[in-house]
Amino acid sequence: MAPDRGLTTLEPVPEPDIEVEAEEMRPPTSSGVGEGEPPIKFLPEGRHFTFRGVAAGLLVGLVIVFSNMYFGLQTGWVSMMTMPASLLGFGIFRTLSRHLSFPFTPVENVLVQSVAGGMAIMPLGCGFVGVLPAMEYLLKPAEQGPIYLSMGKLIIWSLGLCYFGVVFAVPLRRQVIIREQLKFPSGFSTAVLIGVLHGKGTTQNSGALDSSKAATFGSLALENQPLFESEDARDEEGRIVPAKKQTWAANIRLLLITFGISGIYTLSTYFFPILRNLPIFGTVAAETWLWTLNPSFAYVGQGIIMGPATTIHMLLGAVIGWGILSPLAKYRGWAPGPINDWETGSKGWIVWTSLAIMLADAVISLGHLPLRPVIEHGPALLITLKQKYDRGSLRGLFQSRPTGYAAVAGDETITSRRRSISSAGGISSISHLGDEQGQRKIWNHDDAPPEQLVGSKTVSIGLVLSILFCIASIHITFGELVPLYGTIIAVFMAMLLSIMGVRALGETDLNPVSGISKIAQLFFALIIPQTNKASVLINLIAGAVSEAGALQAGDLMQDLKTGHLLGAAPKAQFWGQIIGATVGAVVSAWIYRLYTAVYEVPGDLFQVPTAFVWIFTARLVTGKGLPYMAREFAGGAAVIFAVFTILRAKGIGKKWHAYIPGGIAVAVGMYNVPSFTLARTIGGLMNWYWRVRLGKDDTPLIVLASGFILGEGFLSIVNLILQSSRVPHL
Repeated sequence: MAPDRGLTTLEPVPEPDIEVEAEEMRPPTSSGVGEGEPPIKFLPEGRHFTFRGVAAGLLVGLVIVFSNMYFGLQTGWVSMMTMPASLLGFGIFRTLSRHLSFPFTPVENVLVQSVAGGMAIMPLGCGFVGVLPAMEYLLKPAEQGPIYLSMGKLIIWSLGLCYFGVVFAVPLRRQVIIREQLKFPSGFSTAVLIGVLHGKGTTQNSGALDSSKAATFGSLALENQPLFESEDARDEEGRIVPAKKQTWAANIRLLLITFGISGIYTLSTYFFPILRNLPIFGTVAAETWLWTLNPSFAYVGQGIIMGPATTIHMLLGAVIGWGILSPLAKYRGWAPGPINDWETGSKGWIVWTSLAIMLADAVISLGHLPLRPVIEHGPALLITLKQKYDRGSLRGLFQSRPTGYAAVAGDETITSRRRSISSAGGISSISHLGDEQGQRKIWNHDDAPPEQLVGSKTVSIGLVLSILFCIASIHITFGELVPLYGTIIAVFMAMLLSIMGVRALGETDLNPVSGISKIAQLFFALIIPQTNKASVLINLIAGAVSEAGALQAGDLMQDLKTGHLLGAAPKAQFWGQIIGATVGAVVSAWIYRLYTAVYEVPGDLFQVPTAFVWIFTARLVTGKGLPYMAREFAGGAAVIFAVFTILRAKGIGKKWHAYIPGGIAVAVGMYNVPSFTLARTIGGLMNWYWRVRLGKDDTPLIVLASGFILGEGFLSIVNLILQSSRVPHL
């Protein structure tokens, strides 16, 4: 499943003493040069790349990696946790502020969350929660399996997948962030949080994000610039109501409390396993049809982050899959085995329907991206071509006619105009003066200074080396089972699909990596002959490469958006992401092998549902066939959700959009047992009640959810130690 990035509306307010300290320590970020002239903007102060920032990012990232591996093996869900990572990084350095040799600034906080984010995606990006369990536990001997990888090959495989997506994101940055200025809502929200934590900007209660202030480099780094527009901020007598302060200390306190509560629950589940499956609908529904509740605080937290719409759609999928299709398949004899059996039971039978829904959603959603410009501008283009043809037959199609006014001023005129502005006391003259006096550098451009950008030579060499390393790592890991041409095609297809994924992420805040991997699997079913005994294995690897590239490119682009708004150097973020990805790949391999060595996989705790989705997709597209009557129901569901996906694409930004079921959410609700979905739905309803009914700020929700998730994910290490020591359950 695609990773979540968190809520996209933030309203934290900085603590007064932090704001005063910021004003005392820093010169103004912007000032006017005169009435009617635009403000002067300086480059943000602070060190963009520091060893202490990298170390803090790796520490925070380690906690998130443990959490993501734990939940990924359970349900396939991971989270980037960029906002909690920013908050934790700020808390670490704020606590150590008296011992710091230089101040901790917003640009260094961006580095911390970039490093942590680079680590966080590795459990999903390197296939540890889906593809690798499918290869090791579900691949049949006739399919050249199972394939068990040693620790060395696990590390080589994960390192091979962790770089090319990061490098490929760099040349996309100028197009989607600078020119098109796509929203990237989670990146924007993270920038707002970091800015407010460091005393940049002010907020107002019940505010709405003002994205118009987020166009140029460092646009959210201006001192005292409002990041929110006020809504209903006056009382009955028309007086302005002051916003309620939410200090960083209160947020950290809430994070630690929720972390502890979730951790205590996690330890309790080891000694009392029944806590993971409460029969709230009765013993018959629990034992026969698997309708139980897992009251995990972490899954409630995940539901809070997902929001009410997504969790309700997941609940709809659970009702359709486990409440209707599962009993129907059992009673009709289509799935005669035990309900919980993936091969002969209805648990495996309904996966085909969920898989069809995911494929339909992926094809329509990703196909909509390149086709939308054609649909929107196609008629106008045809009219223009017809007019040209009418004027000059075929020759007219290739001739351009000058339109509008001709330029009368050459470069000399423009230059003289700039000189006149400079001599009149404009920006250029002040910039010159500031440089001579050793003051901070003035920068009033849409992008970062050239010295802060990743050089084209670095990108070119890095892209070539990362592609070659990816190809070599797959060959070292799997040998002759995977043909060289297949790996090469997979890498270049991954880059193409990454572009679509990045655009979707920038517009909708959803990186459709699940759909992208399925598209790659469909494509490879066409180019790899079914007579190849390793066709299923090749199909899995192709999907894994595509998913890795899209996931890494999208994650870095969100981070680059955050850094762009706060004036952080893209070069520092790039190398921070590289370091985080490298450490994350190695650590993820170790954690994966640790969990799989101690626990049964698939088993009661780690059901690895996404591994079954991967292997079923590979078998489907390579012509392995479907269970009885699964084809009919899968086909019908695909048609219905293709229509739903089209409606959702048309309804973006409209009130009724949330009421159209999302294909991915419904499919996830189907292939996960109801116990997880019910807990997430509780979290989604809590989100709705807090934000809509009570109209409260989002910041406590983010902190609450993060504490719940990190508490169970990290304290699962203690359960792991208890399990490996064979401590008895009660």
